Amino acid sequence: MPQRLARPVYEALPLLWALAGGGSLAASYFLRAQGISGPLGLLGLALLVVALAVWMHRRDYRATSADYRLRGLGLPDPRRDDPPAP
Repeated sequence: MPQRLARPVYEALPLLWALAGGGSLAASYFLRAQGISGPLGLLGLALLVVALAVWMHRRDYRATSADYRLRGLGLPDPRRDDPPAP
């Protein structure tokens, strides 16, 4: 059985990546060394893009997963208030 991350750790990963990306961008700005500034800036930008993409993907999945589970079950009975069971 594969080992999984605890839910709080899993939910915090995009935030941690964004913080690491922001820190890398700040370090690349303040460390004006020629050899390290460029790679740190690229790493920071990549971490910010990945964090944003993962956050948006999770948000979209959570917003639409119920729609996909209910697809094909037919329309709800107008005489009842609850949706059809999946």
